[in-house]
Amino acid sequence: MNLRRDVFQAIADPTRRAILMLVATQSMTAGAIAANFDTARPTVSKHLQILTECELLRQEQSGREIHYHFNPQTMKQVADFIEPFRQLWDERFNRLEDLMKQFKSNK
Repeated sequence: MNLRRDVFQAIADPTRRAILMLVATQSMTAGAIAANFDTARPTVSKHLQILTECELLRQEQSGREIHYHFNPQTMKQVADFIEPFRQLWDERFNRLEDLMKQFKSNK
């Protein structure tokens, strides 16, 4: 049975989020990524496989090494999903701020 993962399943794991943060600023090899974690290298490799399947990372072969690169286009799916919620909370905080200003001016 082959489960299809999506970006939301991929970023649900804290280790995968940490990997994304590492690779967001520079491409890295699997060994360089694994050196940042206290887990076995095969565990990190499994996380990299999931992130690659979901297209949050892309691989680039350079000689014998594979470099992992962050894919911001796929991360945009997450940002697009979150945006309406951000707007909703911005509106709520703005209304709360207006109420607090009214309350302060009535004192």
